[in-house]
Amino acid sequence: MANNNVAIRTQGLVKFYGDFQALYGVDLEVNRGEIFGFLGPNGAGKTTTIRCLLDLIHRNKGEVSVLGIDPREDPVSIKVRVGYMPGELHLDDSLNAEGLLHYFNALRGKSADWSYISELAQRLSLDLKRPIRNLSHGNKQKVGIVQTLMHKPELIIMDEPTQGLDPLMQQEVLKLVKEAQAWGATIFFSSHIMSEVEAVAERVGIIRAGRIVEVADPKKLGSRSLRRARIRFQKNVDRARIEEIKGVSVLSESNGREMLIQVEGEMDALIKALSAYPVSDFETDRPSLEEIFLAYYEN
Repeated sequence: MANNNVAIRTQGLVKFYGDFQALYGVDLEVNRGEIFGFLGPNGAGKTTTIRCLLDLIHRNKGEVSVLGIDPREDPVSIKVRVGYMPGELHLDDSLNAEGLLHYFNALRGKSADWSYISELAQRLSLDLKRPIRNLSHGNKQKVGIVQTLMHKPELIIMDEPTQGLDPLMQQEVLKLVKEAQAWGATIFFSSHIMSEVEAVAERVGIIRAGRIVEVADPKKLGSRSLRRARIRFQKNVDRARIEEIKGVSVLSESNGREMLIQVEGEMDALIKALSAYPVSDFETDRPSLEEIFLAYYEN
C-alpha cells in the first residue's frame, strides 16, 4: 500500500459496534498536499472513519495507511506527525488554555514555536489566561484548533472543526486551513456544512450510511445542488410560464403574485428569465445538506 504521493488510504474499511455495522467497506484515497473534505449527514460514519484512521478505535476489517504507516502497527509515530481535532472535544478544566497548550507542546517534544501559538490565539480571539472551565463551547473549540495546528504537522485531521463558532471565526479557521496547505500540510476534514467544504476543498468524499457514495469535485456538487427561492411579483404571473424555466419547479403559489420555487443546478437561467417579469422581491436560501443527500443519495 506504500505510495509517497498518498497521505491517507483505506481499502475495505469495516467497523462494527456490537451488532451494529457503522462502516461497510470504506475506500478512500487522499493525496499529499490536498485539502480533502469529508461530507455526510450526522450519523453517516464520518467520525468512525476518522477514529479508525488514528486507531483510536480498532477496525474490524480492511486496510488503513496514514503517511505510509498502518496506524494499528505504529500509533505513536502517527500521532507525532498528525494534528487531530476531535469532534467531541474533552479538555482538562483544571488548567487554563495556556497551561494546556504548554502540556500538549511538551508531549510533542516542544516542537511548536510559542510565538506561532500566540499568533493563532490572537487570530482566533482566544484568551490563553482564562481557565478552561470558564470558557464557552466556542472558545474551547478554539483551544482544540490551536493544539491541532500549533506544531505545523504534515497531516491535519479535523472533525467538524467550525461547530460552535460564529461566522467570522469560521472564516478565520478556513483561512488557517488554506495557510496550512501552503506550508505543505495535507488536510482531511469532515463537515456537514457544504458551503465551507466548497470554499476550501479540492475534492470531497461523500459518505452516507457507512458507505462512500461519491468522490467528487465540490464544484460539481454545487452545480447539482438545490436552492429555494420566494418570488413576489407586482402583478399576476402564470405559474406554467415559471415552470418552463430550466431546473425550476413551483412548490407553492399565492394568488399568482407570490411563488415558492425550487431550483436544481445553476441559478443563471432563472435570473435571466425573471428579467421579463415585474419582480418586487426575491429571496433565496439553500436547503440543508441533509435535504441534498435525500435528493441525490436516497437510493
